[in-house]
Amino acid sequence: MSKYQVVGIGNAIVDVISQSDDSFLDLMGIKKGIMQLIEKERGELLYGAMTNRVQAPGGSVANTLAGLGNLGLSTAFIGRVNNDALGQFYAQEMVAGGTDFPNAPIEGGELPTSRSMIFVSPDGERSMNTYLGISSEVSADDVSENVAGQAMILFLEGYLYDKPKGKAAFERAAELCHAGGGKAGISLSDPFCVDRHRADFRRLVGELDYVIGNEHEWKSLYETEDLEAALSQATNDSGLIVCTRSGKEVVLAKGGERVTVPVTEIVPVDATGAGDQFAAGFLYGYATGQSLETCGRMGCVAAAEVISHYGARPETDLKALFVKEGLL
Repeated sequence: MSKYQVVGIGNAIVDVISQSDDSFLDLMGIKKGIMQLIEKERGELLYGAMTNRVQAPGGSVANTLAGLGNLGLSTAFIGRVNNDALGQFYAQEMVAGGTDFPNAPIEGGELPTSRSMIFVSPDGERSMNTYLGISSEVSADDVSENVAGQAMILFLEGYLYDKPKGKAAFERAAELCHAGGGKAGISLSDPFCVDRHRADFRRLVGELDYVIGNEHEWKSLYETEDLEAALSQATNDSGLIVCTRSGKEVVLAKGGERVTVPVTEIVPVDATGAGDQFAAGFLYGYATGQSLETCGRMGCVAAAEVISHYGARPETDLKALFVKEGLL
């Protein structure tokens, strides 16, 4: 029997969220609606310029685990934080949210805990400025057999492939999960991440049990502007693929089975975490043996909940929403 229903591995990042308008973004040289990696000094400048700061533990996969915790699954997160104020905050908040954080904050770590300054515009768009810090130093040494080897489902963050250490951590975690009889999958993270690691990601699509990406990531992976061509190739290569399309229907395919799940468009209050919570809903369905269509619908319900308020984690009982939608 697996100790955890879902284990995630990814960047442990403290989200610092502030409201801002477009003129502020222009003034600060922030590109609207995208994630930019920044250096420490730039991070300090932007942090100082933020008003009404709200702090929350973040990172894509960690946000997904928070959604799964909301749904009552047993979860753990493999990540790396410094033993500084933000690192202690991060570890405590993950545990308080019901997710085991087995890697203790690093004493005397040479890099500070990672943080992302997120500026939310009146239209709900979020502009993320991320200083990666110590989280990007996660390595195979951080991956315990007692955690990854005890996972029913492993969820990997594509961004980890940006460093050789992260890549090694990723490969070890997937190996341990499979050896323990679990299923391992990946989020493609973003089109630029796919561009940087196309050959590795194509190999992973063939080796892993499921892959989640949006339409831009799938098109980047197969170097085509034709989404149908990309998804057809992905279906041939992978066990299970999921394609989200920002407000349009979601496509899920496994072998000869393919389903399209409609999406109810709503105006976002804050789009932060939409993809992360879609993954939470989908993985809940996957972990509990639901049909492809139900998995996709659960993902859509969870994503709709998180964009209805500020922050990247659910504030409502997701299971109650699933029941209301006739999914449970």
